[in-house]
Amino acid sequence: MSKPTNKFSPEVRSRAVRLVLDHEKDHPSRWAAVMSIAAKIGCSGQTLNEWVKKAEIEAGTRAGVPSDVAERLKALERENRELRQANDP
Repeated sequence: MSKPTNKFSPEVRSRAVRLVLDHEKDHPSRWAAVMSIAAKIGCSGQTLNEWVKKAEIEAGTRAGVPSDVAERLKALERENRELRQANDP
């Protein structure tokens, strides 16, 4: 199974997220802001909403595990699994 390619550069993603957060007050809801900006950059509202949620987790303003911690945990779990396999008779 191949990893899907990212159609949008990190700069476009961060700008879109910033636009949602900056202009949220100009819309009746966050979703309205997301849909407005998603249409302008050419992505789905759900995709942009996920970017916004991830940015909030990374910034510590939303509950969740930041990506650097998740990557470290994944590496430690892999190492643990490999060590168990090596130690099994």
